[in-house]
Amino acid sequence: MILDRIRAWWLQRGLDATDRSRIKFLCGCFDEIIVDPANYLKALRHRSKLADTDFDDSDSYERLEFLGDSVLDLIITEVLFERFSRKDEGFMTQMRSKLVKGDTLAGYSRQLGLPNVVELGERAKGQGIENSTSVLGDVFEALVGALYKDRGYAVARRFVEKVLDSHLDMHEIAALEDNYKSLLMEYAQARRMKIPVYRVIHEDGPAHNRTFVVEVYVGDQRAGEGTGKSKKIAEQEAARVAFDKLKNGIGD
Repeated sequence: MILDRIRAWWLQRGLDATDRSRIKFLCGCFDEIIVDPANYLKALRHRSKLADTDFDDSDSYERLEFLGDSVLDLIITEVLFERFSRKDEGFMTQMRSKLVKGDTLAGYSRQLGLPNVVELGERAKGQGIENSTSVLGDVFEALVGALYKDRGYAVARRFVEKVLDSHLDMHEIAALEDNYKSLLMEYAQARRMKIPVYRVIHEDGPAHNRTFVVEVYVGDQRAGEGTGKSKKIAEQEAARVAFDKLKNGIGD
């Protein structure tokens, strides 16, 4: 009954068949009811379309992108704050940057199928603009802004979390972000250096609370040292020190 009333209201707003098709498509993407379709249609509209009709300069996705950028930043910040409760602000800042950068947002758009519903002007068609990374990143932010305006913050956050959980593994990204052993290995291999070798040089404390000190050599060079409550943590810290030194040309 509610859906029927909403569809009837869409018709009263003068939506043509193509626009109704776009809105139905977005309902499927969001898994949410769209009440007022106007902003969603703007969120899908590229600036090139404005030249074809009587639209105003504000009738493309650009203003909604501005809003959606801020809403998305807050959502991602909250999600990281809650899911990584033991991580510091430096880690969360890096993770947020990775999750909201342009090519990541464009990836969300592609996986949702948004290139199929981006609205272009006649002169812009056939140029591949609807598959552009920058356009798709902007459209995703604009849609977050439209959903926020139409249904509020809680619904916008629910959609963003669904996208994150469906299309990437944040804990895997966090592990890759912190995997300095991999970064050091890649650095050495790219420069035809010997594979890094890790050695425990000291361990202390009772069996249930050991502390390990590890050093890493790249070839004959002692490149770094790290301390941790496990060998793995100590190796990661040693790799981090070595990677920073080698990358910045600092000797031991």
